[in-house]
Amino acid sequence: MSVIYTINSPISHVQFIDVLNRSTLGERRPTDDHDCMKGMLEHSNLVVCAWDNDSLIGIARSVTDFYFCCYLSDLAVDRKYQRQGIGIELQKMTLRQLGPNCKIILLAAPAAATYYPYIGYEKHDSCWIMQRSNTIAANRALNRTP
Repeated sequence: MSVIYTINSPISHVQFIDVLNRSTLGERRPTDDHDCMKGMLEHSNLVVCAWDNDSLIGIARSVTDFYFCCYLSDLAVDRKYQRQGIGIELQKMTLRQLGPNCKIILLAAPAAATYYPYIGYEKHDSCWIMQRSNTIAANRALNRTP
């Protein structure tokens, strides 16, 4: 097997969905919502892919400014190709595209929580997520006591 890596090569949302479903990440992505999946690809500005011939076998999809932060939103490798260093290479290639002070930020899937510290990531305890169904409670923020 000869894996080829590409940066920002065109892929379809169907290929994206397929590789997510062949990894464990498809369980936590809206793969049935094709408009959402198209938008996720179209608005990413760094996509590193791993290919086995014409088959997309891995992806690292990021949103970044290239200088300060890079949110690695999706890191997925087809289950049949896992534990062969493909995910590591996808992350290395992502890093190579970033400026010297740019950091990668990601949210780990529960099953991968022990993987990231092992390869050099540092845990950050103050990540916050605003669900779209929530609203910003500005009145509470203005009246809070430090």
